[in-house]
Amino acid sequence: MADYHIKHITRYTYTSTVIDCSNQIMLYPINDSLQIVKSHELKVTNDPAIEVFTDFFENKIGVFSVVAPHNELTIQSDIVVSTTPVITPIDDIAPALQWEELSKMCGIFPYMDFMYREKFAADEEIQKFLSGIVDTSKSPLVNANILSEYVYNNFEYKKGVTNIETKVDEILKLKAGVCQDFAHVLLVMLHMISIPARYVSGYICPKDREMRGEGATHAWVEAYIPFFGWLGLDPTNNCIVSDRHVRLAIGRNFSDCTPVKGTYKGSSEHTLEVSVVINNGNQKSPEESDAAPTFSYTSKNPAVTNNSYQRFLEMQQQQQ
Repeated sequence: MADYHIKHITRYTYTSTVIDCSNQIMLYPINDSLQIVKSHELKVTNDPAIEVFTDFFENKIGVFSVVAPHNELTIQSDIVVSTTPVITPIDDIAPALQWEELSKMCGIFPYMDFMYREKFAADEEIQKFLSGIVDTSKSPLVNANILSEYVYNNFEYKKGVTNIETKVDEILKLKAGVCQDFAHVLLVMLHMISIPARYVSGYICPKDREMRGEGATHAWVEAYIPFFGWLGLDPTNNCIVSDRHVRLAIGRNFSDCTPVKGTYKGSSEHTLEVSVVINNGNQKSPEESDAAPTFSYTSKNPAVTNNSYQRFLEMQQQQQ
């Protein structure tokens, strides 16, 4: 087992006083046989009451409001978690039998929610491309790994060229982006070959700094492998997810798993900074308090001094 202490700070700084700030947070790590949450503490500006509930996908979600005037909102999550290595499935069942099993799942709960075919302009082009590399004489696992490797090899890991609203057509055109974009493209491809797949948000924990996205919020995909179950695939790093990945939430897409989003009354000008510090072991490291933001975004709208209820997209953070 691997132990990690994760400190995740989200800070919004406003250019003028704001009020009536309502937020939804998905910062509660999944607790199951592969991931044991030893402790979790949340601290929010003005210490508001946080109401916690479980969503359709069994994620824990917190909601809170800060009504009083404020110029800064800070959300700090401290997690201590133990993860267990994933045993890679033994691919010894006839591929035809596995594909037949998948074909039965299209209209069955809960798999039907993770088979959704996203509409986009390059659909026909991608279908043609997939027909050239997908081989149904081989197992779903083999084909899923081929697609993950393709995304890894053909898309540049580059920050700043996409945002939370970037559509798959634009990602395909750029052939670049961050982990949420890599996950988005792999999801689209898996759905097109009828493999149930879902988006996962979380963290990738550092070891030798050899993996993209270490020590930051991260995103990857879980594909359903017949007669095995859900298996994590990280196209950003071309690897099967194991004990270095910590899961926060699962869903159909990024919107289902957004770590923090909300609305407020006040100026649209604000700065969002996110810092994540991950320490191997369950002890806090002394440098945590001095950690620089791993993500920063500034929204400026000088022509408008007081906008009522900004769109929640302005308050979402992008995963790296």
